[in-house]
Amino acid sequence: MTAPSKKSHQSRSVARLGAVQALYQMEASGIGSEAVIREFVDHRFGNELEGEALAPADEAYFTDIVHWAVERQADVDRAVAKRLAEGWRLERLDATLRAILRAGAAELLRGEAPIEVVINEYVEIAKSFFEGPEPGFVNGALDAIAHDVRA
Repeated sequence: MTAPSKKSHQSRSVARLGAVQALYQMEASGIGSEAVIREFVDHRFGNELEGEALAPADEAYFTDIVHWAVERQADVDRAVAKRLAEGWRLERLDATLRAILRAGAAELLRGEAPIEVVINEYVEIAKSFFEGPEPGFVNGALDAIAHDVRA
């Protein structure tokens, strides 16, 4: 197996960020997965932001993450909830943090990408949204979920 190219890695990173944003948008607005996927593919990926071209996304990978997270949401949420502190419920987490954990857990449960890559990518996404302890929490939770998956 050959290592993915830098361009391929970047397009997957963009897909992961898009998946987090899509899951957040779905929860916040109640819109369905197909409508959100179509919106991202048609209007967000490959466009410009403030005159700068956005990096291309691996649209198929984005779609797979969103579908997997939605179709197996009960399993994904159970995997995340298992790793929350005692007495904490998934609903108590910030909606963005919840979307990050759901996307990351979906990828880990799916088992197609290297565990270290998945964890690192979602920790970086968390760093782009949070300056406090949340990236460390994402790291610990996803590492524990990965351990559960490997067990």
